[in-house]
Amino acid sequence: MTEVRLPYGKTHQVTQIKDERIQGILVSKLEELQREKSQEELVQDALDHPIGTKKLEELAAGKENVVILCSDHTRPVPSKILIPAMLERIRKGNPDAKITLLIATGCHRGTTDEELRAKFGDAIVDSEHIYVHDCDDTELLSHRGTLPSGGDIIVNKIAADADLLVAEGFIEPHFFAGYSGGRKSVFPGCCSRKTVMYNHNAEFIDSAYARTGILENNPIHKDMIYAARQLSLVFIVNVVINAAKEIVHAVAGDLEEAHEAGTEWLKELAGVPKTEADIVLTSNGGYPLDQNIYQAVKSMTAAEACVKEGGVIIVASESSDGIGGDGFYRSFAEEKDEQRMMDAFLATPKEETIADQWQSQIFARVLLRARVIYISGVEDRIVKDLHMIPAKNLDEAMQMADKMMGEDASVTVIPDGVAVIVKQ
Repeated sequence: MTEVRLPYGKTHQVTQIKDERIQGILVSKLEELQREKSQEELVQDALDHPIGTKKLEELAAGKENVVILCSDHTRPVPSKILIPAMLERIRKGNPDAKITLLIATGCHRGTTDEELRAKFGDAIVDSEHIYVHDCDDTELLSHRGTLPSGGDIIVNKIAADADLLVAEGFIEPHFFAGYSGGRKSVFPGCCSRKTVMYNHNAEFIDSAYARTGILENNPIHKDMIYAARQLSLVFIVNVVINAAKEIVHAVAGDLEEAHEAGTEWLKELAGVPKTEADIVLTSNGGYPLDQNIYQAVKSMTAAEACVKEGGVIIVASESSDGIGGDGFYRSFAEEKDEQRMMDAFLATPKEETIADQWQSQIFARVLLRARVIYISGVEDRIVKDLHMIPAKNLDEAMQMADKMMGEDASVTVIPDGVAVIVKQ
């Protein structure tokens, strides 16, 4: 028997599966990586050797109004390490610079004071100027151009008016933008809801290039890069982290060149073979990425790539924050036919994209391929409204899957579905 462990909140879901049933356990090679330097040393090395641009302290010289775009509470970016290092470099270049930490929430809810303190530490929260972006705050949003695809670039004025705009972030596989990090600090990070919804339209989401690990010809990525350049995001510090949320690699420098260097490094380690099975087990990597059902769709796409047509996907996601998107919930609660949903999404013009449509579209695509058993703390009624089958734990979920597919059905395990790139 093989013990299978799926991250779940700050704990794990565990079960035993016969060895002969398991086709593969797909994990990123990041977990085998032996770090030769401390996390702090990796960041300082990246700052000392920026890619494609000057050092941060040189860029900061003479700049009075500096803005650092920071990740929000839904991202496990080690800001306690990144932000002090960036602040030190900026103040080395200009000790008198006015610095704002702009929390790039995108369309997420606002980050709370408690979450800010957990993310940055009390010293940063108490001494630095911090503003939490609100994608619906029209008073603080400004039109700054047009996307290549035709949408309006409407962004936070704090970022748009900066003399020097820089960003922290982390690079991981992303289920439709190819990879996280880099340009995403601007778009969707500090854009208006209207701009985000236009970019996340059904046509783009349906593109064969809008997939995990793909940047070239990705229409979503193309718009994001353009917007970030329009806002003059000139310097990024991005890291790659392992399952323990520890930095194992860092890049700094030009928006595109540094980000590309980071994605190329990650691609070699995160790639896993496509391993088909009747039942696929996965998770969103535990806290903080599994705080709601909405985010859990990301890990489902890794399972989608491996599950056989008509098979079963089991997802462990604590979902302590519940659903994560009202529009996302209503789409499924009000329409029981996923194909009708998909047809309606694809018929929606870009400018009429509704809240959470992109996530609903991808989720419907997953459900059209396989049934989903969902392990969480969310009440059963809500899980069923979202067209899934609720389970209390991994043992119960496997019992359900075995009844559907047979006790000898093949199984693939992807312990952290957001950490891998399934090779097609």
